[in-house]
Amino acid sequence: MKHYKQLAYEQRCQIEAFKKSGFTQVEIAAAVGVSQSTISRELSRNTGLRGYRYKQAHNTALSRRKEAKKATKMTPHLINLVESLLAEKWSPEQISGWLLKEHMILLSHERIYQHVWADKFSGGELFKNLRRHGRKYHKRSNCKTNRGQIKNRVSIDERPVEVDAKSRVGDWEIDTVIGKGHSGALVTIVERATQFTLSAQLNDKSAEAVTEATIALLKPYTMALHTITADNGKEFAYHERITEELGAPVYFAHPYHSWERGLNENTNGLLRQYWPKSTDFKKVTQEEVDAVVCDLNNRPRKTLGFENPTDLMQNYLSAQAA
Repeated sequence: MKHYKQLAYEQRCQIEAFKKSGFTQVEIAAAVGVSQSTISRELSRNTGLRGYRYKQAHNTALSRRKEAKKATKMTPHLINLVESLLAEKWSPEQISGWLLKEHMILLSHERIYQHVWADKFSGGELFKNLRRHGRKYHKRSNCKTNRGQIKNRVSIDERPVEVDAKSRVGDWEIDTVIGKGHSGALVTIVERATQFTLSAQLNDKSAEAVTEATIALLKPYTMALHTITADNGKEFAYHERITEELGAPVYFAHPYHSWERGLNENTNGLLRQYWPKSTDFKKVTQEEVDAVVCDLNNRPRKTLGFENPTDLMQNYLSAQAA
């Protein structure tokens, strides 16, 4: 593995001299004995208002190195905190981001993964808290749909373009998570901009049950409701009733294009941390579902700048009501 070496004072003197003589970056790199990318990085980071000057560049680099944050050691107290958050199904990236944002503790997610793998090597079970237990994700193969057509379905191609940008609150994705042997299900609904999640336990995934649950879940959030995007499951066959009750159109993704509802798919994966595919959802209570959803909504998200969905949704609703 290559290691980056800091430029010496004498090398910076050479860089200034060669640059004033009109040498290219490639030529300067060859003369100084470093890579072209090192020269490019040096010039972009340490050039002042009056151009590249070796004394100023060297002092700037030394100052930057002195002020750089030092990585935090894994003290026993910090290990206990990290492991408690892992037990709550936080990802290493979420833990790292939250520590920096809330406590100004710089601990990389790579270092947390190293701790998890070292624990596994010594017989520990921290890795079981990771979403995929360290397993690689395997893409689904392309295949044709045999699920038939839903009456009067509206394609995602007709969905407003602003939904793709996630520039507003109120665009939701919906799906179901099925229990082992199709015993029970969860309906899951996620708002795209805030990642705020709603879910309900169902004894079956019939269109009637899913429709009733969807309306009940979204009724309190009509101030934050513009569109709903679903897959082509027959459980969403009563989409027109959902639109009539909630005033929001339902759009359907293309068959087997799960990435068109990527946030919902990701959220379902988070729920599988709590309820693997062997789960009989008829034995899961709504109170248990509410507790897990509460955990997810109060967990900091990297894509939200380590804010959490609950705060973002509450702030939006408060602003709408004002």
